[in-house]
Amino acid sequence: MDARDAARLLKGVRAAALAGDRPPAAPRPEIAESWRRMMAGGVHPDRDTRSRMLSAAETEERRQVSPLRELLPVLREGLLPELDESLHIMVVADADGRLLWREGHSSILRKADRLGFAVGADWDEAVVGTNGVGTSLVTRRPVQVFSAEHFVSSHHDWTCAGAPVHDPRDGQLLGVVDVSGPLATMHPATLAWVSSVARLAERELRVRHLESLERLRTVAAPLLARLPGRAVAVDPHGWTAAVTGLVPADRVQLPKALGPGRLWIPQLGDCVAEPLPGGWLLRLEERSAAAAVSRVVLDLSRPRSWSATVYGAAGSWSQELSPRHAELLFLLAETPRGRTAAELAQELFGDPTRTVTVRAELSRVRRHLAGVLSHRPYRFAEDVEVELIRPQHPAGLLPHSTAPAVVRARLGLGGPWGAPGASGGVVP
Repeated sequence: MDARDAARLLKGVRAAALAGDRPPAAPRPEIAESWRRMMAGGVHPDRDTRSRMLSAAETEERRQVSPLRELLPVLREGLLPELDESLHIMVVADADGRLLWREGHSSILRKADRLGFAVGADWDEAVVGTNGVGTSLVTRRPVQVFSAEHFVSSHHDWTCAGAPVHDPRDGQLLGVVDVSGPLATMHPATLAWVSSVARLAERELRVRHLESLERLRTVAAPLLARLPGRAVAVDPHGWTAAVTGLVPADRVQLPKALGPGRLWIPQLGDCVAEPLPGGWLLRLEERSAAAAVSRVVLDLSRPRSWSATVYGAAGSWSQELSPRHAELLFLLAETPRGRTAAELAQELFGDPTRTVTVRAELSRVRRHLAGVLSHRPYRFAEDVEVELIRPQHPAGLLPHSTAPAVVRARLGLGGPWGAPGASGGVVP
């Protein structure tokens, strides 16, 4: 049976399912389940309903915070070389079904535009019906949707194959990679092809995870060597990097609201948690524990290298800061009372609505500096002494930055330039 004959049969199957009649052939189980969801949810089978497109700025914010961004080279290498010849396009969507990236044959991209299959569009199953992106997100399995297997009739001239991408550290669904094209381009091997590339992407995440564990081990090993008791260093997902005095376990089940201080962990018992760059130090409590973090030194004195050094009960460690994280910590050090996400967005971008990016970046910072930072509002913890080391001259402060608040500080408009101290000034 060729593609057009198969499409005609599927249209009859779909029509019978909508009418409650006996179909000429049974739809595939995953398609039948999706159709039932569509009918129960009130999706119109012949009306192409679309939700609001994301603006360019909203799309870019989602791109910046999506873990899939780092996997684009793997996805492109695995899919793009064949797309022009096969008249397909590659689409990458986040876990909400929003299309964030789209590449492939130019003529197919134009056809996709007419269908609303464009960057920023919402292809959640509940919005546009059965499709390779939305249905794969619901089932969390690879799905191929051919012609009239799409619940909405305007999609019947298309075929698509989508595979979910999961974070191997915790199983979190990150999004979907999908290959789509006109009806005539359908090939039964497409789904296996897309699925194998999605698995390669997950393998890349796994390799990066192992590399991050090795970095954490490098930081933790000297601390563990100085501790007299039992302790374990784990990443934010509980994967073990190093231990002392314990039989190592691959992973420790961490509480969802993990923070510095005393806590009870089923596998370990009573512990004291202290933040490390990229993870946590968990010390089994066998005696009274001192405060986890007492002091942090934020060094912004150099033009292209910034760091935060944290002092705690188990010693000290330093974290190199990205340009964005250096900006954020500078703003928080300048305002002991703290700032809301909207206030930080205004100070960073001149736009108080860009809170998604701010919250995502602060979430990353707090993974490394938990115990140092608090939230609601965002600020340095009250019991942590903060030292801010500025450059010798105002113009040397974060010279890359275009953040309005940093620009004002460089111009000397943000108040007096530091108090006497190392490298031009220390602000307690």
